[in-house]
Amino acid sequence: MRRYYKNMLRELRRNKGISQSELANLMDVNQRTISTWEIGRSIPKPYQMRFLAEFYKTPIEQIFFEAFNYKNELKLSI
Repeated sequence: MRRYYKNMLRELRRNKGISQSELANLMDVNQRTISTWEIGRSIPKPYQMRFLAEFYKTPIEQIFFEAFNYKNELKLSI
């Protein structure tokens, strides 16, 4: 089974030991924004992706590759 970015974001945040609210404060966004990323309703903007990758010390591709790959597969199947 694939691990989509939403699962990765939740796992990275929990491993870092911070709440959605704490992360939201660091990123100057609403806690609800973090929640929508973690449940897969939206994807962070490119500058937010870069922040998350740097904050978690994880390559951006490792976090978001599945999201990009999934969208490319949808385009190819149409």
